Amino acid sequence: MSFPDLEKLKLLVKVAAKEELLKDFGHSEFEYKEDGSVVTPADLAMQNRLEKELKHHWPMYEILGEEMSDDEQQSVIDKGCAYWCIDPLDGTSNYAAGLPFFAVSIALIVDKQQQLGLIYDPVRDEMFSAIKGQGAYLNDELMDHEQLKSTEGKPIIAEIDLKRLPEKLAIKLVTESIFASQRNIGSSAIDWCWMSAGRFDIYLHGGQKLWDYAAGSLIFREAGGHSISLDNEEVFRGQLEIRSALACYDKNLFDYWYQWIDIPTE
Repeated sequence: MSFPDLEKLKLLVKVAAKEELLKDFGHSEFEYKEDGSVVTPADLAMQNRLEKELKHHWPMYEILGEEMSDDEQQSVIDKGCAYWCIDPLDGTSNYAAGLPFFAVSIALIVDKQQQLGLIYDPVRDEMFSAIKGQGAYLNDELMDHEQLKSTEGKPIIAEIDLKRLPEKLAIKLVTESIFASQRNIGSSAIDWCWMSAGRFDIYLHGGQKLWDYAAGSLIFREAGGHSISLDNEEVFRGQLEIRSALACYDKNLFDYWYQWIDIPTE
């Protein structure tokens, strides 16, 4: 299958992020959406710019963006067409508060399958990307998990969003000492990327929206990682739905956590 020119896409996203996001980072106005999440003018400006440029360069693809209405998003899914899935600013609360953990996330979905994923962190100038079956890259360097080997003998760092987990599981994680340290940086896109780069050892999240995991879970899989939802299915299913995720790049650690969390097998 022929894909869009990845280098052109990278440049487009990098320039847009620096011009639309960095200029107001840390001192942006914000308001709350109906679901309680935060939105800033930068979210809207970045989505509008990406929509315009993606349609100009690749008019054959539809666009599903976070800042579209639920009906507009579902309409794209129902068409069964190839589309870009966009999160123009993942980590908006961080962005508005001046915390340097936010990113732009774009995935190309064809026949309900992830074909291309790109996540750009403009603060660190880190570009994570993957094309299905071709590995995952940080900037221009292949992320090779053969170099990471096993987590055996090292302190386990867990990236966990406790507030979105089932209450019983969240309590179990808090009351039982089973990892060296726990983090929650507030950006699902960066979570998947930092897992892909081996900066975290385990990832656990109780509820991400499609644009939160569409690009990141592909990048992680192409980097050699293992993931599953808490209902024992693939994280990405090509639907407009909230999904949970358990992920590890070390297969032995993944199997251990799978058993410890007691994910149902039926």
